[in-house]
Amino acid sequence: MKLNSIHNVYFVGVGGIGMSALARYFVANGKSVAGYDKTPTDITASLEDLGVAVHFEDGIANIPSEFKNAETTLVVFTPAIPKDHAELNYFKAGGFQVLKRSQILGLITENTFCLAVAGTHGKTTTTSILGHLMNVCDVPVTAFLGGISENYNSNLILNGTEVSVVEADEFDRSFLTLSPDLACITSMDADHLDIYGDASELKKSFEEFSKRVKSNGKLFVKNGLPISGITYGIEDDADYSVKNIKIVNGTYVFDVKTPTTVLENLEFNLPGRHNLSNALIALAMAVEYGCPNQQLAKALASYKGVKRRFTYQIKTDDLVFIDDYAHHPEEINAVYQAVREMYPSKKVLAVFQPHLFSRTRDFVDEFAASLAQFDELLLLDIYPARELPIEGVTAQWLLEKVNNNNKKLVSKTELLTEIHKSEAKVILTIGAGDIGEEVKRIKKEFSVAN
Repeated sequence: MKLNSIHNVYFVGVGGIGMSALARYFVANGKSVAGYDKTPTDITASLEDLGVAVHFEDGIANIPSEFKNAETTLVVFTPAIPKDHAELNYFKAGGFQVLKRSQILGLITENTFCLAVAGTHGKTTTTSILGHLMNVCDVPVTAFLGGISENYNSNLILNGTEVSVVEADEFDRSFLTLSPDLACITSMDADHLDIYGDASELKKSFEEFSKRVKSNGKLFVKNGLPISGITYGIEDDADYSVKNIKIVNGTYVFDVKTPTTVLENLEFNLPGRHNLSNALIALAMAVEYGCPNQQLAKALASYKGVKRRFTYQIKTDDLVFIDDYAHHPEEINAVYQAVREMYPSKKVLAVFQPHLFSRTRDFVDEFAASLAQFDELLLLDIYPARELPIEGVTAQWLLEKVNNNNKKLVSKTELLTEIHKSEAKVILTIGAGDIGEEVKRIKKEFSVAN
């Protein structure tokens, strides 16, 4: 299929973070773009500002007439869309070209020099760092991000079409549609067991992804992972390694040992060793691509982060409020490490919304252990996303397993009241569901209070 022969692109689930990046890309390339999503959000509003026609009720009559021609319209959908979706079934039955988001990424990137970031954690931050580094080094790059970059206020960096930077998503084995020139694997912790069944199947799919790297390409792997490649790590004997870490006014200052040299006194502003690891692999890939070291150092220091990835909402002497997308026990551990490193003596209150019944069931003991580390815990009900309830899998069940005396199950309506009761000087909201909507209310409430 040739994308340049397509005039119209219709998105079923246009408000998704990955889908909306593609929608922006097609608008920038002169295509007519429209789509459906379940609910209005800041993302759908920003798409409408670009001229994308978005509607929020599933109905064939809501599809603009120009998008009902199968010869000129490409349809993109996300696997999160239910199988009984009327519009999606209309397109499938009508002979339209209907492709998943991952397949479109495969088509867009196949004629570019492609840098792909894989791993169960760290993809979005690493991809956005890498896209920023390449952009500042004036590489003709298009970067598709799984989050909103603070530097660009967008999930798309568009500076040319010769090079692409993408997240290689293991969900639904999507990353097997890519054939990257440079790729990395940041982590292979068990996740998405609703798709894979068990951790060994997930590992096999990462092994399969590693074989998708072009024969003359390069694969980078975090030191210790059971896949061979160029290694990277923090303060170890990897091919690329961070050394001599200091924290100066909340900023990491460190050296990076590469296979050929040492880059000294680099600066990076995101807290947490996990973010330092993400910065290292992004830097390593940019170095291997050929970006100049001096420009890379400036680019790294100017990186601001991704929204909902350890994002400061309030930062005063009296109160710190941080929001993070963490939805897996290892990600929660990483957030805890970061907040403890930055605020070693302050009391920390965590507000957590579990994401998916299946993930809660599969990792309940690991979630309980990671959440028990915080001084206080407020737990919201499980956000179901694409799933139906599983008998016995509830937030109360998880809460009972958390070994912490300062814990409580709360509803969203009780949340502000319960936070007010706390003496904690650091508030964390964590989770991948709709807890992001609560962040605005908490920020407003406590900005006024302070």
